[in-house]
Amino acid sequence: MTGLGTLLNIVAILAGAAIGVALGNRLPERTTRVVTDALGLVVLVIGGLNLASLTDAAFVAEVSAGGTLLVVLGALLIGGIAGSLLRIEQRLEEFGGWLQRRFSRGSETAEGASRPLDDTTTGLVTIASLSPRERFITGFVDASLVFAIGPLAILGAFADGTGQGIDQLALKSVLDGFGSIAFAASLGWGVAAAALPVGIWQGGLTLLAVLLGSVMGDAAIAAITATGGVLLLGVGLRLLNVRAVAVGDLLPALVVAPLLTVAIGALGNA
Repeated sequence: MTGLGTLLNIVAILAGAAIGVALGNRLPERTTRVVTDALGLVVLVIGGLNLASLTDAAFVAEVSAGGTLLVVLGALLIGGIAGSLLRIEQRLEEFGGWLQRRFSRGSETAEGASRPLDDTTTGLVTIASLSPRERFITGFVDASLVFAIGPLAILGAFADGTGQGIDQLALKSVLDGFGSIAFAASLGWGVAAAALPVGIWQGGLTLLAVLLGSVMGDAAIAAITATGGVLLLGVGLRLLNVRAVAVGDLLPALVVAPLLTVAIGALGNA
């Protein structure tokens, strides 16, 4: 059944979040901080592995060896400017706040309303200092970025949509399930809400694959994967409280990267 992989992914995130919340309520703050740090380090590793796509043979053949990094840089600059003007990061946080109010029947705390989500200068905010509303938003935004960005989300959705099976999305579901446990142990139910954007994103890609077939070349996919790797590095820095990188504002880069790849490849062929 087309779309089964995304449905399985959603269930895994919800189940993992439920387990994480149950465990998190029984763990001291220092333990949940260690768990979040470990997850941040793993996200950095995954982001670094995705950067290996800069040397992908099809990507290099399309834009040249030196052009792969320029494509990613150009995508980040163009996408970042567009995302900043569109205030994507802010809208994600507002949407997370709206979900929190819906789930808590409007019981928003005064603290959550009075203080911004993080220090945009340093990003040094501890989990303990977050109000319930802020913790929910942080869990929602960061988990959404981690689960939706990456090659398995893209390749798995396209494989599902073109009838090649759900093996990749099944693997992603297992990874996201364990990731949800780690996230929710420290950040709570906001992680479960991340299933919504993941479902929309992967479902949209699956539908696109059904309608258009395998039209995206290997070079374009490599460009998305490498650009996504940089975004995941930003998410890792957020989780480690090193810097509050506005990864949400950089999301349009995932659209710009394949377009730049195709454009540069067409110019080179001409």
